[in-house]
Parts: sequence; C-alpha cells; structure tokens
Amino acid sequence: MTAIKLFCYHVIKSDVIGGIMVRTQIQLTENQAKALKKIAQSRRLSVAELIRKAVDTIIKSSPVVDREERRKRAMEIAGKFSSGKRDISKKHDLYLTDAYNK
Repeated sequence: MTAIKLFCYHVIKSDVIGGIMVRTQIQLTENQAKALKKIAQSRRLSVAELIRKAVDTIIKSSPVVDREERRKRAMEIAGKFSSGKRDISKKHDLYLTDAYNK
C-alpha cells in the first residue's frame, strides 16, 4: 500500500479590505500542491491568494438561482415550444430515452 502525502494550507483569520478572512483547511494531492505553488510563484501570489482567486472565479461562473426564480422561469417557458407529438405526456420516458441514445 502506498502512502499518499497530503499538503494542508491554512488561511489565517484577519481583517482585510472586503471582509474578514475565515480560516479553512483543504487537502491537496502532492501534484496539486506543487502545481499551485508553481503557478502562484509565476504570478507572484501566495498559494492562499491563488486559491481565493480560483474560488471567486467558480462563484462568479456558478450563479445560484433561488427556488422562486427557477419556478418563475419554468412558468415563463411552459408551452412555448412544440415537439409536434400529441402523446408526449404519456410517452415522455420513451422520447427521452430515444433522445439520449442518439
């Protein structure tokens, strides 16, 4: 059995512009830690700052839509498209299976 070396980085709680940092711990594989360190050095950033920037990017690209907004969007689109099939409510599973198998 091979032991896997894990690297841990801590974000220290401190007052900064834009809010308070929350201390958190993550575990990375050795390859991930080495790659992050290289990237951070090339950009003249700390590994923690690089991770914060990556988290910000994910947050911005994954907007959370609340339940009411999802319901509103679904109601707005209902009935706007037609498949041309008259038995879609009875055979929707069959049509979905066919669509995914194409």
